[in-house]
Amino acid sequence: MARSVALNGDQLLRAVSALGSHQRMRIVAELHRGGRAYVSDLARTLGISRPLLHLHLRRLLEAGLVTSRMEVSPDGKALNYFENAPFALTLTPASIAQAALSLSDEAPPVKPTRSN
Repeated sequence: MARSVALNGDQLLRAVSALGSHQRMRIVAELHRGGRAYVSDLARTLGISRPLLHLHLRRLLEAGLVTSRMEVSPDGKALNYFENAPFALTLTPASIAQAALSLSDEAPPVKPTRSN
């Protein structure tokens, strides 16, 4: 079981942002159910194209939520296997306030919403 680690503001923002897509949540869920998988198999299982899957996997990799490892199959093909990294996110108002103290200036500003 993954233990919850306090993330700094930028790390928390990357993780939450990476999970802010139904496709990326489905990827994490499938890797949880099936364990590690290579791109072609994962794309077939999820019913999405490999290029689109690569974009989503890159975002999850950058957030530290999945890992990858290149392996050579018995027939000599290079297969890039992905699996979930151990993580546990605990979101409370207090943990968000603490993380917000360490946000860098690189974080994009929040766009104001328009009220009707």
